[in-house]
Amino acid sequence: MKSEDSGKPTPGATAVASPCRRRCCLNEAERCLGCGRLLAEILEWGNASDERRRAIRALAEGRLNLD
Repeated sequence: MKSEDSGKPTPGATAVASPCRRRCCLNEAERCLGCGRLLAEILEWGNASDERRRAIRALAEGRLNLD
């Protein structure tokens, strides 16, 4: 997380960890069988806000629980 005025990380803030498990394999629906993210979410991750990253993680975890 970055403070609004300086662009530097906010003290005490924690980054949202990637759900990547290094077992990347996309199925026919372009969903990673390792972490559950869609290809579009994987590509978006680097530029996503912490709020969006948390949403992506929740969606991915839900997809893994369906298997």
